[in-house]
Amino acid sequence: MNSPSLKEFQDQVSELLLRHRSLLDVLSKCNQANASVHRSVIKSVTECGCIEVHAEKQRYSEQPDLQEAMGLMQQHIHGKLCDTCKEAVSAELGKNFFYISALCNLLSIDMETVIDEESRKCSTLGLFNLS
Repeated sequence: MNSPSLKEFQDQVSELLLRHRSLLDVLSKCNQANASVHRSVIKSVTECGCIEVHAEKQRYSEQPDLQEAMGLMQQHIHGKLCDTCKEAVSAELGKNFFYISALCNLLSIDMETVIDEESRKCSTLGLFNLS
């Protein structure tokens, strides 16, 4: 089975969204879905333990060598999501995408255009796009 395009997904969300057609409802559901993504990642650390967080100040190179700078940057994640946690995080991300799509629908914004524009910006700005 082929994955749906962003357009197909956005159309599907439009058909399924019944209760939360208000902009304020969708905004609050976006926040709730985002918090659920965070919570599922946190549970992977605090309840399951399949990943650990070892955070410290990022070390930067004084030299402008990009490869060396990239090698010094840390993700602060040790371990890998187990299948159960990966499934939980993925499910929460799916809900997040659902409500982002709903927000796009309410505001007449095409998700594919947003992704294309952001990708083009990343390609054009390269490293200057880093935040």
